[in-house]
Amino acid sequence: MYKRIILPLLFRFDAETIHHSVTALLKFALALPGIPALCRKLYLLEDKRLERTVFGLTFPNPVGMAAGFDKNAELVSELADLGFGFVEIGTVTPRPQPGNPSPRLFRLKADGGLINRMGFNNKGAGPAAGRLREFAKNRNGRRVIVGGNIGKNKDTPNENALDDYLLSFRELFDAVDYFVVNVSSPNTPGLRDLQEREPLTRLLSALQAENRQHTLPKPILLKIAPDLTNGQLDDIIAIVAQTGIAGVIATNTTISRANLATSAAAVDEMGAGGVSGRPLRNRATEVIRYLHQQSGGAFPIIGVGGIFTAEDAQEKLDAGASLVQVYTSFIYEGPALTKRICQGLL
Repeated sequence: MYKRIILPLLFRFDAETIHHSVTALLKFALALPGIPALCRKLYLLEDKRLERTVFGLTFPNPVGMAAGFDKNAELVSELADLGFGFVEIGTVTPRPQPGNPSPRLFRLKADGGLINRMGFNNKGAGPAAGRLREFAKNRNGRRVIVGGNIGKNKDTPNENALDDYLLSFRELFDAVDYFVVNVSSPNTPGLRDLQEREPLTRLLSALQAENRQHTLPKPILLKIAPDLTNGQLDDIIAIVAQTGIAGVIATNTTISRANLATSAAAVDEMGAGGVSGRPLRNRATEVIRYLHQQSGGAFPIIGVGGIFTAEDAQEKLDAGASLVQVYTSFIYEGPALTKRICQGLL
């Protein structure tokens, strides 16, 4: 029903507009008495065999919602009711920012993908932390792990980027279960320069020093681009070992436009931005496999990119991932996606 009736209707509207409309409707519907329980009955698969303990946290199942869908920590409860084992909020920045001018989100329907150049549009780390604390108070038995994806404000120069990451880290520390350092979005000018070995080592070392000030430090992960060379991936492996961070998320969106079924003219008209969804699947798996093999499985990897089916998820797990995340496929496949993946994994 979703793919035959609902999806064609949704695709009649601008991608970002309908995203906000659907998430508002989701929030409204799941506030009605009885609806959360109904959604859990329909979409939540609870089975001890699905549990995964990774970087010290026990995940009820290995399928998470990737950052970008719930930028402001407004839908954690709702996504838990739809069966996700973990939800990564953000990317959040210390100060609110509007992001890039619209239109900035486009569908690659022939490819099962999206192009976005959102630009870290969010309401700021403080409000997100407040909403997560409210969720924690009213969890009502929901078993879901929450990650906080942090970035820098667009107008913060790279030489001051650490200040932004530290501010968000401190703001969110008591509200999330793990952190993700995002230096790999292609939509903030100069951000990917922070993936280079020297600035990245400095950034992660400083965050780890801050982290160790706490009695119970939080796992810190690094989200990397799929466009890195093998030499750069070797640097990532060395940096993870040197800084002692908990793991890697592979991968963010790609700036490549190779092998798209959508016409070149249509893609050119959409303009700059990162590609997600099915076009990313193979490269994301390659990166996961390379990191896992070259490091000897030294750290956990969360695999993301083009996961539409249980077979896609298993491919990432076989390549070396411990957990997986979806986003674009949730839009194309609908609310039953997580349960179908979990059933297939079982």
